[in-house]
Amino acid sequence: MLKLRLSVAMCLIFASSGTLSAVAPETAFRNFVKKDGDRLMDGDREVRFISFNIPNLHYVEDHLAFEAISAWRLPDAFEIDDALLAVKQMGGRVVRIYTLSVKRSGDAPGLPRHVTAPGAFDEESFRALDLVLQRANALGIRIIIPFVDNWKWWGGRGEYAAFRGKQPKDFWTDPEVISDFKRTIEYVITRTNSLTGVKFRDDKAILAWETGNELECPHSWTREIAGYIRSLDSNHLVLDGRHGQRLTDEMVDEPLTDIVTTHHYPDNPQESIRYIVENRVKTRGKKPYIVGEFGFVSTDAFRVFFDTIIKEGISGALAWSLRGRSRDGGFYWHSEPLGGDIYKAYHWPGFATGRVYDESALLSLMLLKAHEIQGTAIPRAEPPGPPVLLPIAHPSQIAWRGSAGATSYRIERAEANKGPWTEISAGISDAEVQYRPVFGDSSASRNRRYFYRVVAENSVGRSKPSNVVGPVEVIELASVDELANFSRSFHHRGKMSLVSQEARKAKEDIHRLRGEKDAFITYRADQAIRRCRIYTFFPGESDLVFLASSDGLAFSPLPTRKTAFASGEPEYGYWNPVLFEVGDLPPDTRFFRIVFPALADLARVEIYY
Repeated sequence: MLKLRLSVAMCLIFASSGTLSAVAPETAFRNFVKKDGDRLMDGDREVRFISFNIPNLHYVEDHLAFEAISAWRLPDAFEIDDALLAVKQMGGRVVRIYTLSVKRSGDAPGLPRHVTAPGAFDEESFRALDLVLQRANALGIRIIIPFVDNWKWWGGRGEYAAFRGKQPKDFWTDPEVISDFKRTIEYVITRTNSLTGVKFRDDKAILAWETGNELECPHSWTREIAGYIRSLDSNHLVLDGRHGQRLTDEMVDEPLTDIVTTHHYPDNPQESIRYIVENRVKTRGKKPYIVGEFGFVSTDAFRVFFDTIIKEGISGALAWSLRGRSRDGGFYWHSEPLGGDIYKAYHWPGFATGRVYDESALLSLMLLKAHEIQGTAIPRAEPPGPPVLLPIAHPSQIAWRGSAGATSYRIERAEANKGPWTEISAGISDAEVQYRPVFGDSSASRNRRYFYRVVAENSVGRSKPSNVVGPVEVIELASVDELANFSRSFHHRGKMSLVSQEARKAKEDIHRLRGEKDAFITYRADQAIRRCRIYTFFPGESDLVFLASSDGLAFSPLPTRKTAFASGEPEYGYWNPVLFEVGDLPPDTRFFRIVFPALADLARVEIYY
């Protein structure tokens, strides 16, 4: 699909404190996947699957923390495992990642891309792919790897052509540009995994090499590239990555490709179903067929789609798309630009924050159909594993690395490292807040020291407790308003509204208060307010006015410190994130007011006292 992507500098974060050395590979696979007529085979067993695309399994495009200038970073082992475990728990056997990134003009210096110049490659980026394959082998998940993107978002054919001062269309025909692309293919296929010591062409976790994503290419190019892939690798299948909803005879009859695919984002789902059935008729007895992307439709439409895949004997289908958890706590979020401001990437096993696109029901359907297509029973669910509690700087900012399959968490507190433990909150979702701490301890007392731990739970049980973090010394208390409603404020006036739409413009924040000119909101505290932090988004240059009062009647202006975190690339209309910090309030301040001189969104208000 055509995906709008942030094109900003990437913060290189890859968990490695030294030189990685290869170890004996752990793998759940005995065979490479082969084809037999129109079937995919694992030895004498047919491979059929219903699963997900995980675009950022190997390369994160959605690191949207408020203070982050870059949306790009490399995943670590926790993030990769969380996403793959989600697929495994829902019965998926195969995932498709997105393409190998290519350096774009305007990239910040040092921003890692897989391909940095003709024949030049970034080792750290490829080590992240090494890690994906290592974990896929261990967890028994096959991977489809597309080589290049038709589109510009991660860098693609246009960037290969630009390296040589040529136009995107020249990627298909220019001998020099084609030679450059072949150098990438050779590098990848012959690469030795830095973690396992296995060459990629000998790695059984790879199901197929895809010529690219949604390629608008001539057939002659496909023949040449498929032939080149086969000359380097006789173990893996070659998937024709040409773009479209309908297969052509030359795609099906091409002897140098093994698998064909189509992508569908239908305005009329029934029309796509008809195309899929027609495609299956073309491929029957000739070549395996995979529906590589399907999405932005209702759960009922998905049900018809899955039933068609199963009934027609199609090899597999991959929904668009799944995102896993972040190592900083919570999930990665991704609004779909073509999803009508409704659809976002899915989070397993489904949460209330996804109710508008029926996330929980769709994922339950995925679980059912993933097993139905394999002819297997749904196994009994198990309690989640223990979460990992992250360091706590303030009791109002508690975050953890969640557990695959967990639906909620319990927070426990003690005044000694080994307890006794008191449950202070339950039913907390790590999908409720985007890129900020999930929980704040509002019952803490000043001048006390606490220890914390977290327990994950789902419908069948609870995890063992997380690690213990503490002692956390409570020097000040805080009230945090995530702007999901007006319950934490005292008074508001003027034209303002709670908004969740267009979250993409606000770093995926789905709880915001939008105020227009001269509107204001007031907070009241029972104790003297010491300082405040206000997270905001502006459509352009603007400001806010902050006022303090002891009685709620007479207000005086407050000095502020303002820090902007804009990426400097307004390509897709992103609003500018600005943090306001207000300190040195008068000692008798009980009321704090925020005035909107112009249009702005409040995303989070922290009041310390």
